[in-house]
Amino acid sequence: MLLDRIGMRVPVVQAPMAGITTPALAAAVANAGGLGSLGVAAMDAARARDEVRQTRAMTAAKFNVNVFCHKPPQRDAAKEQAWLDGLRPDFARFGASPPDGLADGYLPFADDPEMLAMLVEERPGVVSFHFGLPTSDQLTALRDSGAILLGSATNLADALKAKAAGLDGVVAQGWQAGGHRGVTEVDAPDAQMETLDLLATLKDAGLPLIAAGAIMSREDVQAVLDAGAVAAQCGTAFLVADEAGTSAAHRAALSGGSTRMTRAISGRPARGVENIISRRDDGEAPDYPLPYSALKALHAVASKAGEDGYGPFWAGTECARARPGTAAEILARLTP
Repeated sequence: MLLDRIGMRVPVVQAPMAGITTPALAAAVANAGGLGSLGVAAMDAARARDEVRQTRAMTAAKFNVNVFCHKPPQRDAAKEQAWLDGLRPDFARFGASPPDGLADGYLPFADDPEMLAMLVEERPGVVSFHFGLPTSDQLTALRDSGAILLGSATNLADALKAKAAGLDGVVAQGWQAGGHRGVTEVDAPDAQMETLDLLATLKDAGLPLIAAGAIMSREDVQAVLDAGAVAAQCGTAFLVADEAGTSAAHRAALSGGSTRMTRAISGRPARGVENIISRRDDGEAPDYPLPYSALKALHAVASKAGEDGYGPFWAGTECARARPGTAAEILARLTP
């Protein structure tokens, strides 16, 4: 069984939220019997190695390292300039101007041999993928290192691809889940299935399923286990953990309870707290991850002026139910 192979005593995975997860959070969840995770998509291999080693220093258990398998953006100078021009009035509110251009700050895993080498050498135990799958050679190298491999899927086709690639399990990401939607193709039709409906659909893939989306209590965890999942993946519940790297503004915003799926922040659909930036028309957003660079600059100048409405505050639909505590306390509240 997948959980036995990982060494999990509790059927809960702490989601690998890039920019939020910390070694202390991942280790605390692992030590309490769940699967702790690090999100390293925004890091270079050297920083990721440091985080993995910090985590290993705090736990002997397996933990998960998540990487992004997106395609490089297609550059369109006119579209990018139009996006920047659209943000100009927002920057002007704070006496600032948009950057001269949009930067690509997220290296796809397929183009990052140093990250692959780090994972093979450091052996965290579990490696997971978002936005698709790595190359077959990368999968072979990770598998040969002893890693348990997990993918994400929002539809049956992607789950079947994960099975064909020899993955060990799939995170079934329901429409309610916070953070980036795990779709392979941004512009492809999305059935927007909620978690329980998606679980029923993905059973045909024949892989162990880890359910994600609107899971905030032990009753929610039990519901997805009853529906056929082997575990639940929880992100929003851990946003308010003492060990999480979540900002004070992000934590405060969760209590509003209103979320929105948007491409306006990063260029890919992602669910976060409804605010000024997430309400922006995202129909002409440049390719992922280009909008991020301008948004981060805007959030920086706005927050200095006391305006947090431009924050990329990822959260699931049940964010108002998040309750603070240590990671171990939150995990205990999730354990059926």
